[in-house]
Amino acid sequence: MVDASQIREHATVVGSDGGHVGTVDHVDKGEIKLTKTDSDAGGLHHYIPLDFVDSADGDRVRLNKPADEVKREWSTSGAA
Repeated sequence: MVDASQIREHATVVGSDGGHVGTVDHVDKGEIKLTKTDSDAGGLHHYIPLDFVDSADGDRVRLNKPADEVKREWSTSGAA
């Protein structure tokens, strides 16, 4: 798992296939919160577990799952 401090706000999040997933709002409680204004967000914040992160390099976060799979598994409510 990547160190959460390596994940920057407003970084682009992509799946292992290079497909767009979203844009980082911030990291909290072991999850990445995506912005709700991103084109794929549908006006909602989505949350992705840090376990999905393969690498974080500057303005890009690459996940270890394809974008479509991540979108099936993301949640709209953060960790309690």
